[in-house]
Amino acid sequence: MKMRKKSELPSKICAACGLPFAWRRKWARDWEQVRYCSERCRQGGPSPGKKP
Repeated sequence: MKMRKKSELPSKICAACGLPFAWRRKWARDWEQVRYCSERCRQGGPSPGKKP
């Protein structure tokens, strides 16, 4: 597998904190379902007070 620069990887915006995060190899199978950048954000869920 060819190495890529981080800027070339697909990215998304976290549903909880609103920050962008990049694709990770462990998410390769289910990238379409990934919504949160970390376990901490996933457990906390969306926070209505924060805006990006």
